[in-house]
Amino acid sequence: MPSLVLPGELVSSQWLAEHRDHPDLILLDASWHMPLTQRNGYQEWLNERIDNAQFFDFDREVCDQESAFPHMMPTPQHFELSAQLLGINNNSVIVVYDSLGIFSSPRVWWMFKTMGFNHVAVLDGGLPAWKEAGLPLNIQPPQKVAHQGDFKAVYHADLISDTEQVVDAIEDKQVAIIDARARNRFLGEVPEARKGLRSGHMPTAINLPISEVLHNQTMKNAYQLAQIFEALMPQKQRMVFSCGSGVTACILALAAKLAGYDALSVYDGSWSEWGANQTLPVVQSKQSTSHGH
Repeated sequence: MPSLVLPGELVSSQWLAEHRDHPDLILLDASWHMPLTQRNGYQEWLNERIDNAQFFDFDREVCDQESAFPHMMPTPQHFELSAQLLGINNNSVIVVYDSLGIFSSPRVWWMFKTMGFNHVAVLDGGLPAWKEAGLPLNIQPPQKVAHQGDFKAVYHADLISDTEQVVDAIEDKQVAIIDARARNRFLGEVPEARKGLRSGHMPTAINLPISEVLHNQTMKNAYQLAQIFEALMPQKQRMVFSCGSGVTACILALAAKLAGYDALSVYDGSWSEWGANQTLPVVQSKQSTSHGH
């Protein structure tokens, strides 16, 4: 059978339905819900999933379990073994989806990119789009992975930013810090859901709520996305994405990639780290920040 080639960073339900039985295809359910929603992505995967989908738990398992902050990136060794135990090989082709449409799946897409693996795409519209297309679901208990894969991680540090790098980015006119949170959180008009976090945003940050790049939980097209990013920052420059805890920032990273940008990084700790650190500057404003600097 010829090797499988992804059409891009996004695949449609139709594409997935046509290639679902390809031996190189690995399907990952990356469903995760905000702590207050009372929903459990793992439990939902147990109940129903696209056939052969494995659950990728970036919140409790494939993460830095020593960190005080939620679902921080694990070491390359930890990630590599986790991927191998899901049966992932170096020649695998991965499609990631989630149960909300496009919400947590880009986080796992970005994790694989950070670990040097490019044969990975997000299912546009996720599980809702799959269901809407009338495509089949498996409601039987999931099968155990038959063989450990030979996946190798090659860490790309430039795709993840830490606090120090974000502090530097505030001073650097070539870097745009883009915050994916809702506008009222960005402006500090509402308290943060996580305890002990200040409200507001980083100096120079630009607000781009994820709702602006999505349409009915699918991604807007490349032309629309390019217009959004060009309006925010006319010069193509490096972008650092932030959000509440490093999940929805990856939606913006995916949107920017689809719009043709490459110098992209995600601030892993995001506001859960920045907002908790009293020594870091916070802006609370009723006016949205103008274009960057």
